[in-house]
Amino acid sequence: MSRALAVGIDIGGTKVAGGLVDADGQVLARARRDTPHRSTSPAVVEDTIVEVVAELLSGTVDEVAAVGIGAAGFVAADRATVAFAPHLSWRDEPLEHNLQRRVPVPISVDNDANAAAWAEWRFGAAQGQSHVVMVNLGTGIGGALVLDGQIMRGRFGIAGEFGHMQVVPGGQRCECGNKGCWEQYASGNALVREARSLMTANSPMATDLLARVDGDPLALTGPMITDAARDGDTTAIELFTEIGHWLGVGIANLAAAFDPGLFVIGGGVSAAGDLLLEPARITFRRQLTGRGYRPEAAIVGAALGNEAGLIGAADLARRDVVERAPAETP
Repeated sequence: MSRALAVGIDIGGTKVAGGLVDADGQVLARARRDTPHRSTSPAVVEDTIVEVVAELLSGTVDEVAAVGIGAAGFVAADRATVAFAPHLSWRDEPLEHNLQRRVPVPISVDNDANAAAWAEWRFGAAQGQSHVVMVNLGTGIGGALVLDGQIMRGRFGIAGEFGHMQVVPGGQRCECGNKGCWEQYASGNALVREARSLMTANSPMATDLLARVDGDPLALTGPMITDAARDGDTTAIELFTEIGHWLGVGIANLAAAFDPGLFVIGGGVSAAGDLLLEPARITFRRQLTGRGYRPEAAIVGAALGNEAGLIGAADLARRDVVERAPAETP
C-alpha cells in the first residue's frame, strides 16, 4: 500500500497539535492536547506527544510514511536532540530516540518555526519565493529562513532563533536567561503581560478587558485581546500597535542581516491580521537601513494559520524518509 501520508506534530509552549497530512499539504485529521506545565518532566511532555500520534495513527498506520515533530526549542544539528527549550523542560533531550521506541513509523525532528516556514514555502504564502524569512509569534518568537528551497539551520542546527536577539539592553528578563530579548516585546506573552499590567493597575483603559474576564486579569488570553481589538476596543488596538511596532523593529534588523524578498508572519498572534501587521510595516519602513535606496521586502501574514507547523513537520518527515530510502535497482 502507498505510504503517501505523514503525521505532523507541532509542540508549542501551551499545546501539542497534530495532523494527518497528505502529499499536497492537506490536513485530513487532527488531534490536540494541552502541553503539561513547563515544570513537569520531559517524559510527561513526550507521553502527550505519543498520545496525539497514537490517535492519528489509529487505522492509518499502514498508510503513514513518517511522523514529523516540530519542537519549540533549539534542535541540534543531528535533528534528533532538543538542546534547549525556553518554554519547556527539555535540556539536551534525545527526543527522536525517546519517541522512536514508542512509535511504529520513522520519526523526524525539526524546529517548529523551520517546519512552519517550510510549509509556507511549499504550500502557502511564500510559494515561488527564493529568499524567505518567517517569524512565528506565539508564546515566544520563533523564526526560520528558507533560501533557494533549503532551510538554513546553521552550523549547530539552531539558526533562526530571532526571538532571542537583544533589542532592549537591560530590558525585560527572558526565560532564556538574558534580558531585553525581542520576544519580550513582540510575542503573545508580551501582549498578555502588557494587558494584565493595565488591568492590575485598575486603569480605566482596561475596563473592557476586565469585563471580558469578570475582573480576573489572570484569566485573560491573547485571543481575548484579539477579539477585543476586532470589536473596536481602543486599548486592545493600542496594545497591538505597540506589539506591531516592536515586530517592525526586529524585522528591520533581520532585513539588514539577510535581505529577504518576503517576510511571513505566523503563529497565534498573527491571527490579528492588519491590527498587528500594519503597525509593523510602518515601523519597518522607518527603521529599514538604507530606506529609500533599496528594494523593500513585503510583510505578509501566513496563509496556513496555526497549522503551518504541523503541515511542514509532516512534509519534511516524508521527504526525509524518501531521501533515506535505498534507490531502486532497475
